[in-house]
Amino acid sequence: MDNDRKGMRHRGASSSAPYPVSRLAPAFDNGDLVAEVAKAEAMLNARTGAKLRVIADQIKQLQEAARKILAEAREEQALTQARCAFKRIPGKTYHLYRKSDGPFFSMLGPDEWGGAPPGSFLGSYRLEADYSWTPAERAGHSDETGALVSQLLRIGGLSR
Repeated sequence: MDNDRKGMRHRGASSSAPYPVSRLAPAFDNGDLVAEVAKAEAMLNARTGAKLRVIADQIKQLQEAARKILAEAREEQALTQARCAFKRIPGKTYHLYRKSDGPFFSMLGPDEWGGAPPGSFLGSYRLEADYSWTPAERAGHSDETGALVSQLLRIGGLSR
């Protein structure tokens, strides 16, 4: 049986034929096709690998950010659970000390005890409006991220 009787003959335009349909057509080498397919697959693998590396790097960055957030949360939880014999007021700075029975906050700084603080001084912290704690040495620094968020909220009409 020849290709005509099997229905395998191309019936469209010669430019769309999967094989040469004329003696004048350029020679078709199956090895060229194999090389082109291999080259295309290699390029696809390279592009896919590059995209996956970007995602893997992003995953690492997100994992690091998550570890940092959890560490900060543990630190803030310890500050929140420290003993305190007065009402905590947002915006005020409190001083953390440690005695044998655990950490506690005082309104008095280490220099205000007349040379005899009640325990070892651990640090000073400002209580924020959202009840988070900011170390006193960072309390005076401007928060560029917060300013950017406020500006974006104003632009979006969500804040005044």
